[in-house]
Amino acid sequence: MSKTIRIRKGLDIKLKGKAALAIGATITPSVCAIRPADFPGLTPKLLVKADDLVKVGTPLFYDKAQPDVKFTSPVSGKVLAINRGERRRILEVEIGNDGKFETKDFSAGIQSPDRTTIQQVLLESGLWPFLVQRPFGVIAKVTDSPRDIFISGFDSAPLAPDSDFLFANELAHIQAGINVVSKLTDGKVYLGLREGSKLSSLKGVEINYFSGPHPAGNVGIQLHKVKPVNKGEVVWTIDLQGLIFIGRLFSTGKLNFEKTIALTGSEVKQPGYYKTVLGAGLAPLIDGKTLQANTERIISGNVLTGTKMDADEYLGFYHNQLTIIPEGNQIEPFGWAMPGLNKFSASKTFLSSLLPRKEYVLDANFHGGERAFVVSEQYEKVLPMDILPVYLLKAILANDIDKMEQLGIYEVVEEDMALCEFVCTSKIEVQEILRDGISSMIKELA
Repeated sequence: MSKTIRIRKGLDIKLKGKAALAIGATITPSVCAIRPADFPGLTPKLLVKADDLVKVGTPLFYDKAQPDVKFTSPVSGKVLAINRGERRRILEVEIGNDGKFETKDFSAGIQSPDRTTIQQVLLESGLWPFLVQRPFGVIAKVTDSPRDIFISGFDSAPLAPDSDFLFANELAHIQAGINVVSKLTDGKVYLGLREGSKLSSLKGVEINYFSGPHPAGNVGIQLHKVKPVNKGEVVWTIDLQGLIFIGRLFSTGKLNFEKTIALTGSEVKQPGYYKTVLGAGLAPLIDGKTLQANTERIISGNVLTGTKMDADEYLGFYHNQLTIIPEGNQIEPFGWAMPGLNKFSASKTFLSSLLPRKEYVLDANFHGGERAFVVSEQYEKVLPMDILPVYLLKAILANDIDKMEQLGIYEVVEEDMALCEFVCTSKIEVQEILRDGISSMIKELA
């Protein structure tokens, strides 16, 4: 039976540049890429080399820890380059798009799909990585059977795309995707929504409604409020875009990685929605659409958890949003002494707190350097979980495995504590520390 859960702790950051509810021209990139860095804990092993011809669904590399988990091409064409970084680490596999979108045929595997068949099709098609495991926020293990599967049906992050608008024409594929993934668990499939959402018509899920500020839309927060994950348990999560890709595959037998993204941010002339494909190059998405070229920060994803990119890089694997804000290289003498009518403050320090509906142009400037923790309960005000975030971070820094377990590391990933980093007066890199702690836990448990 569905229920409404009120999230009281959190923070809505009101930024200028929300996407207008209109879909612009389809942007078909000439080059796409899959980046191993988008998958925490992944050690890739290449299956292609430069100049190889590929179709949509051709495996590009696999995970050394789970050789069955393959990562496939989102377009047909030719492998242009394997870009490497330090110690020959694979940064990205670039594919030149021939525009034909020839796809491998998976129809033989979807005629009468049981759990084993579904697993095999998802692994071979490259859709398995959309299944993310909790704890730790890594790609789901093939050998695990999840207690439940959780889906968040909305995004509450700053300037996040409107899910009802973004997926309005994809309800049939979302339903098909739910029908497929529900066979991967003996438990329930939970869907978190805002009240009044068009997605409430979906079947085969237990719907819970969430109200309140960000991070109400985070699947980890919803999981914590509905049925927390305990030590020894495994829960899988998947986003709506992943369900759409799965639904398309099992409805047609062919892969289709077309997606709609929101181009947002104060540095965008006309924020809106654009159709493109998974792993699209950023250059054609932003060309001619920004106010001041070379002075902005390009972020694949949202401003709290997204990845800083250059214009010649590529959209993140899990991202349906591209955000562009000012870089903020300027120096502001005595800025702390100004009344701050145009500054956002989580602690209501500035006069702007008297204007609750005001939208702000915020840049990427830290306005200070990292310093010691200040125990002020600022983290607890924006984290709607029954954990002690500062003590958890200190346990991670001390690499105290037992304390990390006791303080709730199984329940959180970076996005759940991103607001803690935003409000932190000490400029602590909260998300980086948390991922280091998760990596330590994975090594310890292995």
